[in-house]
Amino acid sequence: MTSLSRLSTRRRFMLAATAAASLAASGVAFANEPIKIGLVTALSGQSALAGEAITRGLTVAIDEINAKGGLLGGRKLELVRRDDEANPAKGVVAARELIFREKVAVLFGGLDTPVSMAIVPVINQEKVPFMGPWAAGTPITKNGANPNYAFRVSAVDEIVNVGMLDYAQKNFKSSKFGMILVNNPWGESNEKGLHAALAAKGMKAVGVEKFEANDVDIVPQLTRLKAAGADTLFMVGNVGPSAQVVKSLDRMGWQVPIVSHWGPAGGRFTELAGPNGKNVHFVQTYSFFGKQGPVGEKVIAALKAKYPNVKGPDDITPAVGVANAYDGMMLAAMAITAAGSTDGDAVRQGFYKIGRYEGLIKTYDKPFTPAVHDAVSSSDYVWAQFIDNRILPVGMVK
Repeated sequence: MTSLSRLSTRRRFMLAATAAASLAASGVAFANEPIKIGLVTALSGQSALAGEAITRGLTVAIDEINAKGGLLGGRKLELVRRDDEANPAKGVVAARELIFREKVAVLFGGLDTPVSMAIVPVINQEKVPFMGPWAAGTPITKNGANPNYAFRVSAVDEIVNVGMLDYAQKNFKSSKFGMILVNNPWGESNEKGLHAALAAKGMKAVGVEKFEANDVDIVPQLTRLKAAGADTLFMVGNVGPSAQVVKSLDRMGWQVPIVSHWGPAGGRFTELAGPNGKNVHFVQTYSFFGKQGPVGEKVIAALKAKYPNVKGPDDITPAVGVANAYDGMMLAAMAITAAGSTDGDAVRQGFYKIGRYEGLIKTYDKPFTPAVHDAVSSSDYVWAQFIDNRILPVGMVK
């Protein structure tokens, strides 16, 4: 072999070795890259408390997963948040930033149905799994897409609406129902669901009234419902407008039972609504009051350890934000593990492979199928009210 040939052979060997080392290094780097989890929610304004609750539920779940070694061979999870300010346009911008710049594996949506409904077409187009821990609009998961990338661990309007009617009939002996609903897609989703629930029992609402999210006087709408003979009000609205409904009732001097979706639980409701805020009974998916199971005790302990202001159940509020986000994150982690990667379509199919999981809200058993993307059912709801600024199950006074 000539010296030139030996040099050529040596050079080829060195180049191959360098390439192999480079590939190995990139593989190690990839293995050490965090798996990013995105969150778009209201982190400011009247519902910021609920956004913080979702953040805390995700954080303690992520801490627990990371403490066990992470996912996919040791990759740690990292939470990346954006504030949507309860604005659908801003929510879409935030979602696109998390998808394209941050490369999140799963995107968690936040509080507002209009924001989530604006984001869902984006995630379906970009094939990024979406997990809803709060927004309850029925069309979020029943969005007509095939394949559908939207999943949820939360209440669902069409199921809640049946529960609202049953609760009102059982507890208030109601027969003449009036609806007072926010004028947006969430209100529309509930109007449809409440009409269906009433029709299933051969009943009709005596009146339907709408309000804008920034209305401060809802007396005219409530006056019409009173004149129509309503003996119970079905209310759907977030913190601020729900408080204005209560204050408007106070100005009218009209004492009428209010059976509400869970919007009032999202922030400073009793501060804004005044003393009669306690008269609003609303749906929840979980309460940290009362006897807890092993998962509940574990989550409370983790929250106390991580957040100095958490001394007990009183300080875990709104509980549903924490609970839904915690379970949603754990199920998303199981989907990623089942997928064996962070590829969007593989993770979507990974959700269908989840078997049994003992969660906070309940023990899940095959919670998702191609036809069912909502993991929480009507049997998982509890009813609550504000007592001394605490969200307590109805009938529980501590």
